[in-house]
Amino acid sequence: MGYVPVMNAASDDSLATRGTLLARLKNWDDADSWQDFSRTYERLILGVARKSGLSETECEDVLQEVLLSVAKTIDGFESNPKRGTFKSWLLNLTRWRITDQLRKRRGLPPLAPASAADRNADDTPTIDRVPDPAAAALDDAWEQEWKLSIMEAAIECLRRRVKPKHFQIFDLYNLRHWTPHQVARELGVTRVQVYLVHHRLTRLLKEEVARIETRLS
Repeated sequence: MGYVPVMNAASDDSLATRGTLLARLKNWDDADSWQDFSRTYERLILGVARKSGLSETECEDVLQEVLLSVAKTIDGFESNPKRGTFKSWLLNLTRWRITDQLRKRRGLPPLAPASAADRNADDTPTIDRVPDPAAAALDDAWEQEWKLSIMEAAIECLRRRVKPKHFQIFDLYNLRHWTPHQVARELGVTRVQVYLVHHRLTRLLKEEVARIETRLS
């Protein structure tokens, strides 16, 4: 069985470089940046929408509406304690769109016009804006998907940071859960090397996760 890397090379505009990417989004004509943003966050938004019980078509509608909301409001967004973090702001935009889809199923109008919802999305506590019994479940789903996104970004940063052979060892042992013997035989290293690389790169991965979480807080 030949070795194939578990992850493909990614754009530098991942969660780790979110601040720079958001600044570029203020230019609506920057198509490359909007493509990067969509690629970075669409899995997160779609994942939460699916966990909310929406159909695939409804999930796609949520994604499009969230991206449109970001486009219309990003110019005034500032990540500070008063206006909230980007994480909470994006969650609130997504929450509104999911709630609108659920209300649409029942033939009900949106909770508020899109412009008003977006304008107030980072000024009012979430629980007050959407009095939905599923709010807690949505928060949990968002947190799970967010952590997965951060971990993926951290792994990609780690891949670019360390020697290819070391990342191969880490990939097979830590991510694919091969045995030390299998890894050593496949890559032509000793089991001691596998253990040493595992110890070092596990520490580095934790550092990457902490760094990304700090930048997104």
